[in-house]
Amino acid sequence: MITLDHLAVAGMTRAAASAYASDALGVALQPGGEHAVFHTHNDLLGMADGLYLEAIAINPDAPKPDRARWFDLDNFTGPPRLTNWICRCDDLDATLAALPDGFGRPVDLQRGALRWRMAVPDGGILPFDNCAPALIEWQGGAHPVDMLAPSQVTLDTLTVHHPDADALRGLLAPFLSDDRIGFARGDAAVSARLMTPGGLRQL
Repeated sequence: MITLDHLAVAGMTRAAASAYASDALGVALQPGGEHAVFHTHNDLLGMADGLYLEAIAINPDAPKPDRARWFDLDNFTGPPRLTNWICRCDDLDATLAALPDGFGRPVDLQRGALRWRMAVPDGGILPFDNCAPALIEWQGGAHPVDMLAPSQVTLDTLTVHHPDADALRGLLAPFLSDDRIGFARGDAAVSARLMTPGGLRQL
């Protein structure tokens, strides 16, 4: 089984991604950190139900990695927006073995006390035009939510839009059971409704 872990808002810069999320939700994000291997950086927002949101962008002060960055950030253009949803699993290797090719290969990562393995496609683009979930396996017991101040932001619904939404729903059905997550036919995109201290907001 896989479980929704967090959401990713991408931007041309970290400041732009963070400002978009903060303005849209009416709450401030906290500083995150830098990611080795992919040379990105983020700000974070702790949410209810063990979820969090990251505002992520390429780190302009870091060297170019020797492989494609995760979330297809190498090809990101335009205004900041919600681009990806990330699901955790207890055994990344077994989960990948049970899924079709394309979800990526495990990469070992660490930032401070956080240790995790992430499945990243060689080209950086996840199946279904980057609308399939990225897969993560946390290691060592530490999780970002435990380090973040609560924000009173709760996920209401997450909708994955794609021309082949029915195929994606069917592919994930044996692995994912979450009434908050829906699939809709349309142009490839991810959207979310969230309850905030200021009411229902949308990314």
